[in-house]
Amino acid sequence: MKSIFLGLFLTGSVLAQPPVKRPIQPSDILRLQNIADPQVSPEGSWVAFTLSTVDKEKDKRNTDIWMVSWDGKQTVQLTSSPDGESSPRWSPDGRYLSFVATRNGDKDGQLWLLDRRGGEGKKLTDLKSDLEAYEWAPNGKSIALVIRDKDYSDSAKTKIRKPYVIDRYHFKEDTKGYLDRRAAHLYLFNVETKKLDTLTTGSYDETSPVWSPDSRQIAFVSNRTSDPDKNENTDLYVIEARAKAPMKQLTTWGGSDNNPVWSPDGAQIAYLRSTAATNFIMYDQPVLSVISASGGEPKLVSVALDRPVRNPRWSPDGKSIAVLVDDDRRTYVGAYDLASGKLNRLAGGDLAFADLEQNSKGGWATLMSKPQLPTEIYAVENGETRRLTTFQDAFVAPLTLASVEGFTSRSKDGTQVENMLFRPANVPAGQKSPTILFIHGGPVGQDNFGFDLSRQLLAGGGYVVAGVNYRGSSGRGLAFCKAIYGDWGNKEVADILGATDYLVANGIADPAKLGIGGWSYGGILTNYTIATDQRFKAAASGAGSSLQLTMYGSDQYVTQYESELGLPWKNTDKWLKVSYPFLKADRIKTPTLFMGGEKDFNVPIAGSEQMYQALKSLGVPAQLIVYPGQFHGLSVPSYQTDRFDRYLKWFDQYLKTSVAVLGTGK
Repeated sequence: MKSIFLGLFLTGSVLAQPPVKRPIQPSDILRLQNIADPQVSPEGSWVAFTLSTVDKEKDKRNTDIWMVSWDGKQTVQLTSSPDGESSPRWSPDGRYLSFVATRNGDKDGQLWLLDRRGGEGKKLTDLKSDLEAYEWAPNGKSIALVIRDKDYSDSAKTKIRKPYVIDRYHFKEDTKGYLDRRAAHLYLFNVETKKLDTLTTGSYDETSPVWSPDSRQIAFVSNRTSDPDKNENTDLYVIEARAKAPMKQLTTWGGSDNNPVWSPDGAQIAYLRSTAATNFIMYDQPVLSVISASGGEPKLVSVALDRPVRNPRWSPDGKSIAVLVDDDRRTYVGAYDLASGKLNRLAGGDLAFADLEQNSKGGWATLMSKPQLPTEIYAVENGETRRLTTFQDAFVAPLTLASVEGFTSRSKDGTQVENMLFRPANVPAGQKSPTILFIHGGPVGQDNFGFDLSRQLLAGGGYVVAGVNYRGSSGRGLAFCKAIYGDWGNKEVADILGATDYLVANGIADPAKLGIGGWSYGGILTNYTIATDQRFKAAASGAGSSLQLTMYGSDQYVTQYESELGLPWKNTDKWLKVSYPFLKADRIKTPTLFMGGEKDFNVPIAGSEQMYQALKSLGVPAQLIVYPGQFHGLSVPSYQTDRFDRYLKWFDQYLKTSVAVLGTGK
């Protein structure tokens, strides 16, 4: 009897034990749900948002619209169509949710209306061209639409497309392909009569429409210089909400003015202005600015902060403006008191916020992620954050994720660089480990304390992973960001090598098992680094380039090239200098995996093909992976998992095998 009870006790104990967790792996990409576009209902009781999940059979993501109550106690799925929906927006009375979908054989996205009390969505528009954006008038009677002119270029009756006829300076762009001269214009849609009125015409694009609180005017953004292709000089304009109304220009800054938001009383417009007044502003950080709705000199609210701000949102009383601030590996929520000019921090820490929407009752809805938790929706109230959604709990439940910490390194010239370190679970303290320097793209951007799927996946393969916020990154001030202007592959490489030296000197990285990789500018810097230093035993260069001279006219960055490097036939020496990974490819000894999208116009696959060919000619182990039909970012789920499977197999081959064995060929 005693043994029976003991057996029952042991059986019960085993059943009560929590399931064994495992490292994250590439196939987990298919389980990850993406939350985006939170929108607070007018009365402040609900937050609508999009949730995308992977349809494994169709090998694509499908996006549906959900809503969660402000207290976080109720979560409701509103759409479940296999076609997918986007851009949920509340009608001003809170009764309806509108969204964009392509259903029932439509070729272009249309506006649909969903009664929040239940029922099927009803189609609201029957547009014959691309709907790019929309916004409800506060009175609920009209909707401002941004519609691109109809494409009449291909009326071929067969499947053979007519030739592209191109005469623009900026003539190609990733995902869009070759660019024609169709413009995006503002239209006014009457919700009751379904009548569509034209507000703007001509050869210029109009974007980002926002209504004045009294529903009489629309502010928008446009570049109306003589040739918008050759600069980034966008300005704010206002127009009355009626056909054939004249428009008025509000700003005259030589750089960019974007993201307009009306004050609650309609007297002012907050917006983001570039720091520089030049025609090319990549190395820049937006400044929160406020201008009278009738024009005049703007007030530069955040200019003294020397940090990029975004997502400006007025408080309900109009006395402050909340923003997201990128600051040294963190993104926090702050609010500027307009009377004093003081910036108050509303929420922050070792995490990253990514969106911000006002609640009319007070507080803010936001997207936020933590080092070991992907993005969820939170409420920010009284200096505290409160979680509203819990979709990611199921994702992280079976996983052991890497611990995440910051570290500071110094480069050869003494520059201090702030970085991120991912330590695999169950790695003993003080153990030297195979280490991968995984470099972020941009270059403007930063590795932060938000959830980082790429580095977690590499760490799940047993690697210590480091992210380096090299010069050119944001979050450290404008001078730090602009330090690499026209001088690529110099200071950034010094910062990457400085971080590598730190990891080796502190017993974190095994110096005989170092790898490096990255995508986009991270791939470009991978090429620069392995052409500079031979300590790395394996590399993975994704969507990168090296022979920069051949990128002129091949990618979408002609304005940047001519601004930073000058014309190739006049500044040839400068172009050759930044092309050194290809021109000095015989210095490279690192086995390298090259990857890219077949249709990438951002960094064309030719950049990877050239380096692959060079290393094959030199007898250095190399492999080239081309993802069919993909642009700069991979969108097919199976390709996303394939990329990380290949990363891990490549690094395992060279970093988890004895160096001595590799050297002898045994």
